[in-house]
Amino acid sequence: MLEQKKIATRESYGNALVELGKMNDKVVVLDADLAGATKTGTFKKAFPERFFDCGIAESNMAGIAAGLATTGMIPFMSSFAMFAAGRAYEQVRNSIGYPHLNVKIGATHAGISVGEDGATHQCNEDIALMRTIPGMVVISPSDDVEARAAVLAAAEYEGPVYLRFGRLAVPVINDNPDYKFEIGKGIVLKEGNDVTLVATGLTVAPTLEAAEMLEKDGISVKVINIHTIKPLDEELIIQAAKQTGKIVTIEEHSVIGGLGGAVCETLSEKCPVPVKRFGIQDEFGQSGPAVSLLHHYKLDAEGIYGQIKEFLA
Repeated sequence: MLEQKKIATRESYGNALVELGKMNDKVVVLDADLAGATKTGTFKKAFPERFFDCGIAESNMAGIAAGLATTGMIPFMSSFAMFAAGRAYEQVRNSIGYPHLNVKIGATHAGISVGEDGATHQCNEDIALMRTIPGMVVISPSDDVEARAAVLAAAEYEGPVYLRFGRLAVPVINDNPDYKFEIGKGIVLKEGNDVTLVATGLTVAPTLEAAEMLEKDGISVKVINIHTIKPLDEELIIQAAKQTGKIVTIEEHSVIGGLGGAVCETLSEKCPVPVKRFGIQDEFGQSGPAVSLLHHYKLDAEGIYGQIKEFLA
């Protein structure tokens, strides 16, 4: 059996920016002295005149991006999620969100899979922060194919977009001719009737693995990839809730305010069913290898499988 291809979505981001730069000369990229890590250095090499290193000053970078947007440019401002969503939150809210400017935020190194950098750099709160900003689109792609599609879609969209990328290389699961990315539309990866698993970002691949394990136990599992957390595909979530009667959400993010929160908000109002949220349970991360941390927080296939078995029992 051939080993599944893996690539980090931050790599996909850098490659997509170059592709986008060739298509649209209004695209500019800003970074906060992290071009090597965020992979925007790829764009810098191809289009040096459209790349701006703002130094370690993320809040200022948000203001510069806002200014560029008012001139008709399409700025992609980039940094680690902890800095793009956390340190620069006020400027993103007031300078980009409030005037609804056409700025795209490329946030890399999100979640606990940042690994050895530890709790200070493992941003498990960014989706919650960005979801609260009126008019902000929030996207968390699951693999290379989806990440590149998300970047191109974000550029076409008029308004602020938060794009969440990871450091860890993840399996390519959407490499098929039928794949279609559309902002605000979830994707059914597998049909089933006993329980629905709703995953986002790097947890989609292990969720599919866990679903296969559950099928061997005689449990029929529906799997949905929610790449766009805001606006949420409420129609698809409600339909799945009615079909299976039970929902499990899986995310590399705090269970407070992330995908699980968004799904629960929708279902509690429109289709109440039992929901279990898998993710970071109101705690900070810790330093360690990314794969080991995902196992510790039960976000690998084995951990997801075990938690679902407990939930269904």
